[in-house]
Order: sequence, then structure tokens, then C-alpha cells
Amino acid sequence: MSIKHRLKLVYQKYIKKMSNSEIIIAHLRRIGTSVGERCYIYSNNLETSEPYLVFIGNDVTIAEGVRFTTHDDSVEAYYRKDTLIVGRITIGNNCFLGSNCIVLPGVTLADKCIVGAGSVITKSFMEEGTVIAGCPAREISKVNDLYRKNEKYIVETSGMDYHRRKEYFLTHPEVLKKV
Repeated sequence: MSIKHRLKLVYQKYIKKMSNSEIIIAHLRRIGTSVGERCYIYSNNLETSEPYLVFIGNDVTIAEGVRFTTHDDSVEAYYRKDTLIVGRITIGNNCFLGSNCIVLPGVTLADKCIVGAGSVITKSFMEEGTVIAGCPAREISKVNDLYRKNEKYIVETSGMDYHRRKEYFLTHPEVLKKV
């Protein structure tokens, strides 16, 4: 990492008081990725060689380790040099992508989709409110079904800092899902 880049990160983090997510989003926008409002992005792997082909909607959360791949040059071995499979990646509004997902070229996710950790998304999912997981990713349920299945374990934590949340979970073990 260059000194100029390190100084910029220090400026953003300590002087402008930007969160890591805000720093990642600012960088993605600077290189041409379209990122909506109120997003939380924790992955440093979203940068592709075609950042202008990535569109992220509003209120999207992208966990650590998620990767976007806008091209695949594997066909180059069978055809002529500089042959690529290229595709736009579009993430709808209110989506959640779990840790270490891989999104391949040409994928579109409808609004309100949840993608399970470690999934490899090879095709588009155009129905709103779909829960997707696996390798390759497939529909496993609807968001409403997931909510109903886990309703007794859902805990409202907005406004709780780390210490309050810790205290709450340790003093209310009944709210923790038993596996």
C-alpha cells in the first residue's frame, strides 16, 4: 500500500471519522461502481476490472469476503486470445449477502433477497424476497418463511452497543437459538 493511500485512509478514518464501510463505499463509487443509499459494505473484495458493471441498490448489506466477478476469461483457452464472458451484476434494494459469497457475471438479484454465507451465485434470482444458498446457489425459501421459522429467536438490538448487547445475551440465554 502506497504512502499516499495510507494517508488517505488515515484522513478518512480519523479526521473525517468515516467507518470502514463508508471508506469502502467511497472507494467503490470513486472507481465507478454504483452504490445506493444506506448501504453497509464490509468486503474489500468487490473491486473488479469492470467496476462500472456493478450496481448495488439501496439498503444493501454485504458481509466480509464477498466477491464480485464481472468477467470470466476461461474461454480464452478454447477460442481466441482476449475472449471474455462479461456480464453486469445488479443487486436489488434491501438485499443481504452473507460472508464469502461469490457473485458471477450476469447475475441480478431482486429486491429483498438474502444470500447465505459461502454461496456461489451463478444465475439471476428475479423473485423478490428469496432466500438463496449453496454452490451453486439455489432458492431455499422465502424471506417471510425464514422469519416465521426463526421468529422466537429474533432479538431487537437497535441502539445497543457491544457492551449492552453482550450483557443482554448473557443475562437472557433463553433468546439464543439452540442448535
